[in-house]
Amino acid sequence: MPIQKISIQTFITSYSHCLTLDVRSEGEYAHAHIPKAVSVPLFSNEERAAIGTIYKQKSKELAIKEGLKYFGPKQLQILEEVESLQALSENKTIVVHCARGGMRSAAMCWLLNLYGYQVLQIVGGYKAFRNWVLQQFAEPYQIAIIGGYTGSAKTEVLEHLMQQDIAGIDLEALANHKGSAFGAIEMPAQPSQELFENKLALALFANKNASIILLEDESQRIGLVNIPHTLWATMRKGKVLFLDIPFAERLQHIAAEYGKYNTQDLADCILRIQRNLGGLETKIALQHLQENNIAACFEILLKYYDKYYEKGLHKRENWKQLKINIPCTSTNEIENANKIVENLQHGK
Repeated sequence: MPIQKISIQTFITSYSHCLTLDVRSEGEYAHAHIPKAVSVPLFSNEERAAIGTIYKQKSKELAIKEGLKYFGPKQLQILEEVESLQALSENKTIVVHCARGGMRSAAMCWLLNLYGYQVLQIVGGYKAFRNWVLQQFAEPYQIAIIGGYTGSAKTEVLEHLMQQDIAGIDLEALANHKGSAFGAIEMPAQPSQELFENKLALALFANKNASIILLEDESQRIGLVNIPHTLWATMRKGKVLFLDIPFAERLQHIAAEYGKYNTQDLADCILRIQRNLGGLETKIALQHLQENNIAACFEILLKYYDKYYEKGLHKRENWKQLKINIPCTSTNEIENANKIVENLQHGK
């Protein structure tokens, strides 16, 4: 049967649920890839480098011959690996891509097609996907921001709303980071900037028909990754649904959340913000931490982060018009999520 070629738009809208094979090298895949795509490299990092050198220094024909030396002995292994993957997939169609939709994906498609699989090849490969990703950030999304000082349980509120099928994106979950100097504690390694963008673009596309998309108020930088500038500019124009929660309630919430973490990890994070926190405040906070007085320690930190958040809020253009104050008596995510829904429904 002939091998069908599809555009990246067709893949995203119709075939992204299928088994998708990324046949680039391990290094290319590790840097960034299409989320949910499985790495089945045609060549190793070293083999790819050797082929590329021959292609540049000698000729395309000699590079192809060199590639066949590596590909030939691997064909049975590749087929058996794909068989194992396909056994776990509900859909029998297989989508294949390489870097630019060239010889590597063509070779894999030929092999799988020969074996009897229904195979689709993405035109333009991963490069076409990256172009699509970057286009998503410039779309005119209607975005509303869940705001509030540190300790307001904004993430929990967003998670609850998303569980109720309200359109939203958890940026911190995509970034594997909670957004502050303490945000990396007990979190998985962060994705590369490129992989973060790939995940974010797909999340935006999944919500493209929503009348409004909820995002948590974040700095543009979340740990080691950055929200793309075009999307960030859109976010800064969105209304801020500000959860106005008493300081004591927020302190109790954040002390309970971070008090379970390793003391040395917390101390390292406090030292990381020492320059802005101030020498004396840092010393006192660390002393409270060593005495296991978590509430007193985080009372100092919370005051610092409140000033930091207020400064960021005021940097928005027309921030007074964008900020919608929502008085809350506690950090209860269900109650506060309901208040946000009520606000969205009535446009208050």
